[in-house]
Amino acid sequence: MTASATGPDAPGPDPAPGPPERPVATPQERRRLAEETRTEKYVWWSLGYFFFGIHIVAFVMIYAVTHAR
Repeated sequence: MTASATGPDAPGPDPAPGPPERPVATPQERRRLAEETRTEKYVWWSLGYFFFGIHIVAFVMIYAVTHAR
């Protein structure tokens, strides 16, 4: 009996390539990414304060309407 190419010891397809090499960021890119992160945090905090303020205004308006004569 001869060894077949489909046996357990047969070479299979090439394994999937690993992740590509990560390029080294230049100082300008790192500075831009840091600024982008700060800006994004600022936007989220501003949005949070905006929604908090909207709720305060809504509660005051509800109070005013329910206590109006």
